[in-house]
Amino acid sequence: MKKFMILVSLSLITISAQTIEKIEKKVSGTVVQTSPVKKSEIYLSGSVVSDNQKMITSRYMGYVRKMAVSDGDIVKKGQLLYEIDSKEIESAERQVDLAISQARLALQMNKNQYNNILINLARHERLYKKKMVSKYEFEMLQLAEKNLKDMVEISEKQVDQALAKKDEVLNQYNYLKIHAPNSGVIVDKRLNEGEMAIPGMPAVVLTDLSHLKIVAEIAETQLKYINLNKKVDIVIPSIGFTTTGSISSIIPSSNPMTHKFKIKIEFDLHERSVYPGMYAKILIK
Repeated sequence: MKKFMILVSLSLITISAQTIEKIEKKVSGTVVQTSPVKKSEIYLSGSVVSDNQKMITSRYMGYVRKMAVSDGDIVKKGQLLYEIDSKEIESAERQVDLAISQARLALQMNKNQYNNILINLARHERLYKKKMVSKYEFEMLQLAEKNLKDMVEISEKQVDQALAKKDEVLNQYNYLKIHAPNSGVIVDKRLNEGEMAIPGMPAVVLTDLSHLKIVAEIAETQLKYINLNKKVDIVIPSIGFTTTGSISSIIPSSNPMTHKFKIKIEFDLHERSVYPGMYAKILIK
């Protein structure tokens, strides 16, 4: 019985070996086709931003007399945004006018004295030649003439300075009315009429809708797959808008927490209404 089992096992091994050999021969005579390896595709999420957003502030401090815009208003270049009260400048203008009057009065007085001293000096010069006045009196008049001449020159400069100050004060009126530096949309109005406008503190935020870009973050391990001007596919799902763009900048500074780099993408609007803050999907092939 044991001999029979051994013979059966040997027969099975022989058959298996022959079967494997036949399969190998068939495979060796067959051309094996391999599908091409696809390059990796990178999917990113981003947001639409304006590349020309301005914080509008005033040059001088004062109360807001008139606020001409509201959140969401579309404005054109040169359009009035808001106006500051001019009471402080009007007060400064009155002070300058007073300074001008005083400087002109001092100039006139010095000129009158100078003309008088010239007359006296000419008379004393004739008398001195005839030895009718002392040399001391003549030299004192000469010194007085020189001093008054200097006083006239100083008074003329004071008048010029006062007039220049007047021009400076009047020029401030031009900065009381704040106009839009470019066309765009008001995305944030931070002051109302009657509130204090302070230099350096934004009153309104103006966004230029003609200079839009998409900002996204990409992992540092994927940087090797991108470069400047690389074409990308873009979808803005909220408005069903599909377009193409190109990478315009790669910010060389990563977030230490996420190890991601920020990139900016220019894209073609195709005259569609796209606004800052919209969600965008980016495909980089």
